[in-house]
Amino acid sequence: MSIAEETVSIQEKNQKLGEYLRELDQAIVAFSAGIDSTFVLARAKEELGDRVLAVTAASETFPERELEEAIGLAKKLGVRHEVIQIKEMENPHFVANNPDRCYHCKAGLYSNLTALAKEKGIPWILDGANMDDLGDYRPGRKAAKEFEIRSLLQEAGLYKQELRELARDMGLPNWDKPSFACLSSRIPYGSIITLDKVEQLDRGEAALRQMGFRQLRIRHHDKIARVEVPPADFPRVLEAAEQIVEILKAEGFSYVTLDLQGYRTGSMNEAIGK
Repeated sequence: MSIAEETVSIQEKNQKLGEYLRELDQAIVAFSAGIDSTFVLARAKEELGDRVLAVTAASETFPERELEEAIGLAKKLGVRHEVIQIKEMENPHFVANNPDRCYHCKAGLYSNLTALAKEKGIPWILDGANMDDLGDYRPGRKAAKEFEIRSLLQEAGLYKQELRELARDMGLPNWDKPSFACLSSRIPYGSIITLDKVEQLDRGEAALRQMGFRQLRIRHHDKIARVEVPPADFPRVLEAAEQIVEILKAEGFSYVTLDLQGYRTGSMNEAIGK
């Protein structure tokens, strides 16, 4: 964060966000139920009222529990909400899982959102990208630019921790929800994405969450499951090692490892030097 950015308070950034929202006539918010898009949606509801529409994309790589949470949150916020179906597995560029996979995923999403916006006469589409998203390899941002998706959190200069604080003050129930990325991001680049792998990962992570692990990733390395949790959770993993190994072997993995670097976003990008 630069010195200039440090002089701008969270409240001032939030006010700027409100100004940007009020400039819009109507807007669609790409709503995944993560804290970023939830905060954008909640603020859009405050500033635009019924002129905001939440749209959630259901797909093979978006867990059913996340979809149900999105439906429940939209209802709690009192916003109009639609669910569209995205067929990612029918896109050969997505399935091939090259380093630009996220671009093809987001391009498919934004293409559908743009068509819906045109049909409904809504001029703007908003996403939940924040300032922290500028520091990682994210080819999906190229798609956002091509489809003229507005990232108002970035325009207002808001970072993840800042929007979490604002969301907590607003009383949003998921203000401290751990970050979530689509399940395909757990599969190494160059390894074909299949429904079996996606479902294997979904079941495995769901089982570990039921054990009380909130922030985690299971990375899929063929027969090896690489478990990422924050270092503070290492003792708990070791205490429950036998149960975790049993769960993941039942899902088809032959070996279960704990990543000693701990949980971090975009760890699959490390292999391509990004």
